[in-house]
Amino acid sequence: MAEPVVRTYLELTSLAELRAAAPPRVPGVVAIARVEPPDGAVNRWFYETVGRPHGWTDHIGRTDAEWQEWAERVETWVATIDGGNAGYYELRETGDDVEIAYFGLLPHVQGQGLGGHLLTHAVTRAFELAPRVWVHTCTLDGPHALANYLARGLRPFRTETLGPA
Repeated sequence: MAEPVVRTYLELTSLAELRAAAPPRVPGVVAIARVEPPDGAVNRWFYETVGRPHGWTDHIGRTDAEWQEWAERVETWVATIDGGNAGYYELRETGDDVEIAYFGLLPHVQGQGLGGHLLTHAVTRAFELAPRVWVHTCTLDGPHALANYLARGLRPFRTETLGPA
């Protein structure tokens, strides 16, 4: 029988509480750049590629136009190593908050400290936009996702248990 899925919501209300990660241990040059102009095809590719191993299926049926509309409502940032895609995050402003709407790494770069580095960048950028940053993760996400959020100083403010995956 499948296990229930636990979703954890986390927040940070002060940039001073961010615990920055050490530099990543990846071979090559890491760059993080905003996708400008917004490009729905980029958002779709990362959502599908990063999310596939974790069951991200909520938005698989979006049309090209819907992906473009989404991309124009969020900030999308892409991490590369020597010019090759490595990970991404999306920030969505919601009033006085910024949600890290999506965050993830490609499987071949996981476990090398890039996640902490990219999350430090995401939180720092989010605080340039609003005084509170939040994110949610679940037990289907990568095995280090929750630990990464906690290590950066984000605090849980709600959990919920959903039916089996």
